[in-house]
Amino acid sequence: MKKPVARFHLVLLLVNLAGGASMEAQLPADSHVDFSPLSENGFMRIAIADPGNHTWNLQVSHDLIFWYEFETITVHNGRFAKKLHVLENAPRSFYRLNFDHVLQTGESSLNQALALPPTPDNYALPSLPAHFLTPQVLAQDNTPTHNPVTDHGATLGRVLFYDKRLSANNTISCASCHQQEHGFSDPRQFSIGFQGEETDRNSMGLTNAKYYERGHFFWDERSQTLEEQVLEPIQNEVEMGLTLDELVTKVSAERYYAELFTSSFGDAVVTSERISLALAQFIRSIISTESKFDLGRSSNFSNFTPQENQGRRIFNGQGRCDDCHGTENFVSENVFNNGLENPYTDPGVGAITRRQQDRGKFKTPSLRNIALTGPYMHDGRFKTLEEVVEFYDSQVVSHPNLAPQLRNNNRPIRLNLSEAEKRALVAFLNTLTDPNLTTDPKYSDPFNYGE
Repeated sequence: MKKPVARFHLVLLLVNLAGGASMEAQLPADSHVDFSPLSENGFMRIAIADPGNHTWNLQVSHDLIFWYEFETITVHNGRFAKKLHVLENAPRSFYRLNFDHVLQTGESSLNQALALPPTPDNYALPSLPAHFLTPQVLAQDNTPTHNPVTDHGATLGRVLFYDKRLSANNTISCASCHQQEHGFSDPRQFSIGFQGEETDRNSMGLTNAKYYERGHFFWDERSQTLEEQVLEPIQNEVEMGLTLDELVTKVSAERYYAELFTSSFGDAVVTSERISLALAQFIRSIISTESKFDLGRSSNFSNFTPQENQGRRIFNGQGRCDDCHGTENFVSENVFNNGLENPYTDPGVGAITRRQQDRGKFKTPSLRNIALTGPYMHDGRFKTLEEVVEFYDSQVVSHPNLAPQLRNNNRPIRLNLSEAEKRALVAFLNTLTDPNLTTDPKYSDPFNYGE
């Protein structure tokens, strides 16, 4: 009869080898280590949460007397996890994790920190369907001539997009509020900043940001370009809390960024302008072209269910949705007051222009991947698409600045859709979801978290 393997034991001993037992021997601020058993016999998992991205020393012993170096672990973006097991020819194994100030180099190689492909992913020349190559859609492209998307530049932008060191306490990245699985938006009504405070508006999805012809960003369009927009959250006192000088210092201190900047710009010099260029390139590369709608475009939507085709007809007809969400990108050429309330608590564009006729006007986001980007509206007041459809059907409020598309004889339009028609419209909106976008590796977090 085969002798069962004994479940191994773990001992967590956090010590400071350099400081000994003195009062100065301290663990990194806000760090946390957890050892937990796994369902597999003889396996456990070590998880390190460490926003300071320190280096740790993992040791192993069979008898708690003699300890051997097992692995040096460097945390690269706030966390690291590893599966531990009983060593070969050992009935049991003990592990301990040490923090040693001597080990802290503050540097990691690119291959250690990042899981990037040997050659850059294709960001510059995506394969686009024919309906994305029409003059109307091409005219929507807001890419400036001085910052075309390149494979190396977008790769650098991807790393920066996910790097939590772009916040004051290394806890928030751009991706914290623009999550890939949620169409690069945030499922919370308001996002959480680096000190735990909430933002004052809902996080807008980034899908197909390249195809917003006006080229202005934020709900109130206060940023004239995407290059300008990407630096504002980093400097915002609620969101990420850095100055541009602090941003450049932090990025410059990480060794592997030198290689990424050299590949993108020809040398390793880090500037806030170059950071903005790279981030903008990555965001413009996030293009959704493989939804059910896209796949049915060339076959007159023969892949749609009867309900989805009914919803499509309502969208382009009785619902008048395409008046504000037109073209293949389902986006507007203007800002609108859509009658959410009167008066508006948040004046939107009116707060920027100081003009009464702009109060309550906001940017109209693209409807691509709309099923993933809830909650909806600038203040995230609607949790579901059903609520949004109900609003446009019967709840639009009269306002002096109400969009012409939403009024008739100076009164808010009532669509008077049946319950079946509302369900059909939601079914059509769901066809705008691109499932590949949420899992495409070239848009995912590139950092090495172990395991």
